[in-house]
Amino acid sequence: MIAMNPWVRIVPKPEARFRLFCFPYSGAGALAFRTWQNGFPAEVDVCPVQLPGRENRFREAPFTHMNALVGALTEGIMPHLDLPFAFYGHSLGSLVAFEVAQKLRTWGARQPVHLLVSGCHAPQTQPKAPPLYQLNDKDFIAAVARFGGTSKEVLQNKELMNLVLPTLRADLTIYDTYTYTDAPALDCPISVYGGLQDTRATQETMATWQQQTRSAFALRMFPGGHFFLQTAQDSLLATMKQALLPHL
Repeated sequence: MIAMNPWVRIVPKPEARFRLFCFPYSGAGALAFRTWQNGFPAEVDVCPVQLPGRENRFREAPFTHMNALVGALTEGIMPHLDLPFAFYGHSLGSLVAFEVAQKLRTWGARQPVHLLVSGCHAPQTQPKAPPLYQLNDKDFIAAVARFGGTSKEVLQNKELMNLVLPTLRADLTIYDTYTYTDAPALDCPISVYGGLQDTRATQETMATWQQQTRSAFALRMFPGGHFFLQTAQDSLLATMKQALLPHL
């Protein structure tokens, strides 16, 4: 049975002693992490975050501004912070996870014991790529296709693309208009993962995540492009599991 919280998919696990909240990339929802529980021991509860505008929240309007999203999302996951927990995010999800961690600290709430991010420049680093959210539909879809991660069948299905395009554009609006606010570094360790062939989130731009922690920092690169989390999933999950072992 899945706990009824629109913001996070929780399957009650009596043996769980730790929660890993997973924040999806642009256009994705909780189903992006549907097989991830298999990569972690039973005491780790993998909790995919579900944002408005997709999957079972398809009829809800997606957010277009980071601050509004983070405020609502942080409040939404608060009831599930009763166990030690970590955050993982990919691409846009990395920035959202980071901002939620900052919001929890501002509110004096429980903090993540580890922040794991991938496929994303450090928040204080401006991306070199031009913004995408203002492109017309044809150019926007072409840009999305270049990222990879979306099947050719989906990209060529006009009816389906018309359904997902508003949410994808809203997510990239959040990403492209994100403005970092200077704040003290987090107290938890940060682990950063990237794809060796990713031209948007390079090893150089991800290395500066180290400035966002007062604790340990690790950076590891995997074969693959921006969506290496799909093509190198087993290796990524094994690495994440090792990073989380000290907290279990």
